[in-house]
Amino acid sequence: MGRKLDPTRKEKRGPGRKARKQRGAEVELARFLPPEPETGKKKLSSHGRKRAAKRRLGAGSGPAGRRPLGGGGGGGGREPTGQTAHGRSGFSDGNSKWLAPAKAKKTHPKGNHVELSSDGEVEEGSWEMEEEEDGSSEEMVDDYGASSSEEEELLPIEKAALKQKSDREGLSEDDSEEEEEEEEAEEASKQKMGQKEEEGPDLQLNLDIDEQFKLPTSEEIEKEDILFISEPPDLHVIHQRIQGNMEVLQDFVAKREEGRSRQEYLALLRRDMAAYYSYSDFLLTKLIDIFPLPELINFLEANEVPRPVTIRTNTLKTRRRDLAQALINRGVNLDPLGKWSKTGLVIYDSTVPIGATPEYLAGHYMLQGASSLLPVMALAPQENERILDMCCAPGGKTSYIAQLMKNTGMILANDSSAERLRSVVGNLHRLGVTNAVVSNCDGRQFPKVLGGFDRVLLDAPCSGTGVISKDPAVKTNKDEKDILRCAHLQKELILSAIDSVNAASETGGYIVYCTCSIMVEENEWVVDYALKKRNVRLVATGLDFGKEGFTRFKDRRFHPSLKSTRRFYPHTHNMDGFFIAKFKKFSNAIPQARKDEEPAAEVAAPSAVPDTVMEPPPKKKKLEGSKADKEQKLPQPALKKKHSLQAQRRPLKA
Repeated sequence: MGRKLDPTRKEKRGPGRKARKQRGAEVELARFLPPEPETGKKKLSSHGRKRAAKRRLGAGSGPAGRRPLGGGGGGGGREPTGQTAHGRSGFSDGNSKWLAPAKAKKTHPKGNHVELSSDGEVEEGSWEMEEEEDGSSEEMVDDYGASSSEEEELLPIEKAALKQKSDREGLSEDDSEEEEEEEEAEEASKQKMGQKEEEGPDLQLNLDIDEQFKLPTSEEIEKEDILFISEPPDLHVIHQRIQGNMEVLQDFVAKREEGRSRQEYLALLRRDMAAYYSYSDFLLTKLIDIFPLPELINFLEANEVPRPVTIRTNTLKTRRRDLAQALINRGVNLDPLGKWSKTGLVIYDSTVPIGATPEYLAGHYMLQGASSLLPVMALAPQENERILDMCCAPGGKTSYIAQLMKNTGMILANDSSAERLRSVVGNLHRLGVTNAVVSNCDGRQFPKVLGGFDRVLLDAPCSGTGVISKDPAVKTNKDEKDILRCAHLQKELILSAIDSVNAASETGGYIVYCTCSIMVEENEWVVDYALKKRNVRLVATGLDFGKEGFTRFKDRRFHPSLKSTRRFYPHTHNMDGFFIAKFKKFSNAIPQARKDEEPAAEVAAPSAVPDTVMEPPPKKKKLEGSKADKEQKLPQPALKKKHSLQAQRRPLKA
């Protein structure tokens, strides 16, 4: 059944695989070993550490033991060729290489000779190797002739990896020496691997360049214009030029170039901003007039980021706490909108579509911007009032009014677009609003339809310069004609809204005018016009935050009470740009128009009492005979009626 091995002839091949990995002895020997300095040498194996410890102990206390020369099968005590037992003179320096064990790289004998004992044995301590003193890492051989390192257990590919690693370490040492030389020479250091460590000086150089901002010449600007036609502009260069230009304009006297005017810097800044942010030159000119330069940059940057998604809780069907818990259970990350709102929630992220949850379909909330809540809060509707929402689509503000009124009173939701009224009807049904009446009329003619409301909300159509983050097309598709056209329409609508309110209302008599625009022509200009044309005054909006409206803009001066109006910006309040003004009507009479004032389309309410005095026109001196005879022949009641009709046709001017 096969050959049997003779145990007496079995050759000793050294310790087994498990024996070489045992950790018992090195823990005990660690107490006697001094701490070794870590100089990046190769780590010794467990047997190597044991033998090193034995050599240290033997060196300190004399010969640790004797071993027969050439005894055993190991190569550690092998007798050198040509050496006899009578040779007491020892080895020469040329024969010191014989002391090197098998597979070892470098050996250094402790002494220059080996002393032999009388019985032919050599002292072990006389040729101990000091591999740690000279920094060489040797591979030790144990008593059985087996290598003490674990390289025998490694696969060929692992040995190749170790070899590559050692080569890399050698290269890294060479590179470090080169880098030290290159750091001394700044010109050569940019071409080597140490460029990342020298980013600090490079950044400092860039700052120095930016501080010394210089306006480009007209030739350079023409070249850039030609390049813009064929290639897209370099936005990084333009952004750096904008920053440098801003620094000069903030300290113009100290940093400007000689012979350069402020208008040249502003023209270059407007040109660069138009290229970097993709705005039209007209709109950027308007924005530069409204905002200071540092605030203008913040406004333009805020328009590049979408506003947070906000929802309004419908308290007709649920509470905000219950709605928030239900949405959190569906994987929605949300927070309360702010201390100023008791119904708003801001949505950070969601695993489900916010506009298709069961809570949304059940009418528990409405997707609505944070700025759209402010006009209704300023209107402050009361229960059992008659309220007009003149431009109601898509129904967010109308449903909020009904929510605050708790479905009491009456709301007339009007809009001039029949298609947009479909969304209003759908939202009112979904949210459970029962006190609203929907109408499709022109707001400019609304006092002829119905009047006598307690409060009116006018969210006038505008240019949309406050919601650029939602509609980026506003950056380029608006011009001066669009702004003036919107302003003219807003003036007509605000006069119609004021005429629709009953000044004698016990609880009301208020009008709230709001736009999603930041243009002065559509906001303060329209409000100042309404103050001149109707018997109204501005009152506080009741909002604790927001910036005051302008009382002076360029060469225009507005009424001082415009400080009570409020402006909201994306970069300061993190909501869409908005303007809100609140009027209080104190008389139903319409003031008489003066000749020096600008003409405007005025719509008089049918219930309003005219202030003009109607008098019959004076009789003509010479009348035709036939006409005079006919008037004399007419009966007295018919004559009076005719004179009264003529007086109505020709009212005397005051």
